[in-house]
Amino acid sequence: MVKGRAGGRNRPVEREDLGAMMFRLGRRLLAMEQPILARHEVTMWAYAVLTALHESPMRTQAALADSIGADKTRLIRVLDDLQERDFITREPDPADRRVRLLALTTRGRRTHQAIVAEIRAAEAGLLATVPEPDQEAFLRTLVALSARTPTT
Repeated sequence: MVKGRAGGRNRPVEREDLGAMMFRLGRRLLAMEQPILARHEVTMWAYAVLTALHESPMRTQAALADSIGADKTRLIRVLDDLQERDFITREPDPADRRVRLLALTTRGRRTHQAIVAEIRAAEAGLLATVPEPDQEAFLRTLVALSARTPTT
């Protein structure tokens, strides 16, 4: 329960648990993002890779898999596809030729930026259903909580 103003009085307000609310919101966000990704011919896993590489350009495949919570064997197919379509490069690490260093190409960076812009516009439409101060508080809280959440 959360303290709040129910019926004009300061008393506990019943609410669902966070998991149930986040699950519903997550499904809504995924449904909103899927058509955007499809327009760019990118899967959700590919988008996760592009986003991770945008945040930290040179990563090993193992570090990338760990950071996005993907199985290494599944990730190889995604990386192969992204490399074939010139979204990423995979170069041998000069210090250890068994390791592949990953980076976005210009095409990968542009595609990622276009997807992010479309997703942000869609998110703005969703957030517009609540008052602006609540939007800002929600985003600040979500950023703080997600920064403290392990990816695995």
